[in-house]
Amino acid sequence: MARPQAHRSGTAGGSRSGLGRRSLLVGAVSLGAAGTLGTAGCSRVPDDGRVLGGSLLDTLRDQGSVRIGIASEPPFGYVGDDGRATGEAPAIAEVVFKRLGIDEVKPVPVDFGALIPGLKARQFDVVSAGMYINPVRCEQVLFADPDYLMLDSFIVRKGNPHGIRTYADVRKKGLTLASGKAYAQIDYARAAGIRDVLVLPDQVAGLDAVAQGRVDAFAGTRITVRAAVEGRGRVSATEPFQPVVDGRPAYGAGGFAFRLSEKNFRDAFNGELLKLKQQDYRELLEIVGPFGFGMDEMTDLTAKELCG
Repeated sequence: MARPQAHRSGTAGGSRSGLGRRSLLVGAVSLGAAGTLGTAGCSRVPDDGRVLGGSLLDTLRDQGSVRIGIASEPPFGYVGDDGRATGEAPAIAEVVFKRLGIDEVKPVPVDFGALIPGLKARQFDVVSAGMYINPVRCEQVLFADPDYLMLDSFIVRKGNPHGIRTYADVRKKGLTLASGKAYAQIDYARAAGIRDVLVLPDQVAGLDAVAQGRVDAFAGTRITVRAAVEGRGRVSATEPFQPVVDGRPAYGAGGFAFRLSEKNFRDAFNGELLKLKQQDYRELLEIVGPFGFGMDEMTDLTAKELCG
């Protein structure tokens, strides 16, 4: 299948530890970087660099439930009013795990930065938070293939008076930019030569900053920006665009993460995910559509490509 020309962006950035919200990390966003190493164990903790098959899937089938780590971040993964996990990633989890013989999905909400440490510490069995796949994180966890891919966008004042289209425009025009805490867009902006990026809690705070004239633009993913500006009269969203770092596209592709000791579990999940992507992503689109994801977010990129 030819790779669709889907939007390719990202919602979050982070530190070199790979524990930021969705960071692709400047210098680690191209497809040709580090590979998968190891840290966690099955009955014991394996040496660094080892990936084991694991038997967790059999255990989860026997107990009939799986714990998923989420970061309480709509629309990627959060707990609904009924106490159940919802969002793009948990919705996929419900379908895939049921097909794997696991009927109950139990959410474990944590801060985004605690997802990988919590997975390693066995606080939950899989990360289901739309986490960006990048080489730094691939040293710590096993990723399934990405289930979405998207472009970036800006919140700007109504009518986009400065004509902002890319990070380069912000730099060339000497404009002020904000982004969310740990957002990958911070890294993208700095890679484009923007030294000072105002870091705000989230896109809601970013919308207020733009509307009040404290900044000229707020950078986020297409889907979060679009949701934030809907029904707002003083601000609007720019056309989505592909971030570029060091002359290469910075792919904002998110997926499920598994412990390095559980390759069998990851591979079984991947098999079911691939089935959802068949027939032009029909089943996958039915699952993620209610959360604002469409054909533009579909991709056949693989975790192997993104990990390097």
